[in-house]
Amino acid sequence: MFRSFIDLFEPKIITLFRRQGYSKDDFVADVMAGLTVAIIALPLAMAIAIASNLPPERGIYTAIVAGFLISAHGGSRYQIGGPTAAFIVTVATVAMKHGYEGLVLATIMAGGILLLMAFVRAGEMIKFIPYPVIVGFTSGIALLIAFSQIRDFFGLSIETVPPDFIDKLSVYIAHLHETNFVSVILALLSIGIIYYVNRRYPKIPGPIAVVTVTALTVWLFGLHVETIESRFGAIPSSLPSPVWPEITFDKLRLLLPDAITIATLAAIESLLSAVVADGMGGSRHKPNAELLGQGIANIASGVFGGLPATGAIARTAANIKAGARTPVSGIMHTVWLFIFMILFAPLIAKIPLAALAAILLVVAWNMSEIKHVREIMKAPRTDRIVLIVTFVLTVLVDLNFAIQAGIALASILFIDQMMKATQIRAVQNEEDDPDSIHNKAIPEGVDVFEIQGPLFFGVAEKLVDTMMLFESPPKAFILRMRYVPIIDAAGLRALEILHDRLKAHDTILILSGVKSQVRHFITKAQIDKIIGDEYIVDHIDKAIVKAQEIISQNN
Repeated sequence: MFRSFIDLFEPKIITLFRRQGYSKDDFVADVMAGLTVAIIALPLAMAIAIASNLPPERGIYTAIVAGFLISAHGGSRYQIGGPTAAFIVTVATVAMKHGYEGLVLATIMAGGILLLMAFVRAGEMIKFIPYPVIVGFTSGIALLIAFSQIRDFFGLSIETVPPDFIDKLSVYIAHLHETNFVSVILALLSIGIIYYVNRRYPKIPGPIAVVTVTALTVWLFGLHVETIESRFGAIPSSLPSPVWPEITFDKLRLLLPDAITIATLAAIESLLSAVVADGMGGSRHKPNAELLGQGIANIASGVFGGLPATGAIARTAANIKAGARTPVSGIMHTVWLFIFMILFAPLIAKIPLAALAAILLVVAWNMSEIKHVREIMKAPRTDRIVLIVTFVLTVLVDLNFAIQAGIALASILFIDQMMKATQIRAVQNEEDDPDSIHNKAIPEGVDVFEIQGPLFFGVAEKLVDTMMLFESPPKAFILRMRYVPIIDAAGLRALEILHDRLKAHDTILILSGVKSQVRHFITKAQIDKIIGDEYIVDHIDKAIVKAQEIISQNN
């Protein structure tokens, strides 16, 4: 049992060291990969914090503290953790409603929820979230991220941007006449630099090229655009002291829905990122260990003045491409970030906000899942409906409700499909079937029906309504269940009701071809005592013999 616990929750870094060891060459490769990722992560971390209406250093703190712990305690070989664009809308909303202290407490609570998810082994359950739901909310988040960057892209002088999509649109329209065309040109230049560098010099991180070129441009030409320093002041050159927030029952109750949203998003994105990393690096992640690492990291991030954190798909992919070999690369990326903060804080403050907005617009485009949206729009109608509903609710309501509604809708549509796929009908001739009724002698006064598919709550009413198909009640009614793989409580209740209604017409119910798993639940629910154990058989031939005995007794 202890070994099983270790297998589930042992950090990937320990598993790799124990099984494969760690060489000097591995360390050098991880250090260089960490440097590459840190260069990418620095502008992104600040941009995500600013887009969340928070100071940029909050993003750096998160990348350092949470990034270190996700790599040290997580279950993925290559995962890079930190603040991600997917959290922007949620973080901005929570911070606006409850203040930064409320966000800290919600983040710590989310960390606790992630730990609980790990211990109940929910890591494997994430894969049951329908694909159209994932694409729908990811695309919705991408639109919200892009929309949140309009203020800095156009250089609008808006103090606080409301989190709601419609309210935000109204504010933008009201201030559009204040457009700073220097900001627009700088932002467009930044987008152009990213795509040019990615295409011509793929080894150079586009975001670092953007912040370097634009900061120099603003400084050399004295351009009148807003920078990190002009809005937020100087960037601290060290981590803050850990502070535990004040906790009361009322605060916990008030923040619980937000904490659940943060934890759900962190779990989904981190495990999706780990799956992507597995595909790129040929590894296999440990989902419950990953959730454990995410939980620890989010608690620590809150305590050290950071934001919610999760696995970052783009940074994780960059880590693999840079030659990372173990989670040490993720740890080293946080060491490099800490060095950057100590040495270059005054220079970092000179970065124009329009450039960071451009970086996030590119991130939003890459998140938009356009290719996958097109694929799903060619899929069955039910998938298209789930995608569209999840997308619209993500944009207009909130992420948590969108995921819940998307999963619920997908489940209902799936049940509807299963209902249509499950048939309850009079047995037809199937000449290629050795057990076909065509090859059996069915006594007069006996009707045979067959269920094809699971007998669950969605089709239980169909079974009860079977009696309406009779022209006159038979003496024996054989219900073939050889193609029923599962049965639920509603299905069991339907069998009981069918038996009672048949009995009222002096008809005996015989169950034929009952599989062992289905028979187990029939016995457990004591339906066998109601129907009669002798009338539950495993083959049609035995059912016909029983029916003949019933006919003989009645004659």
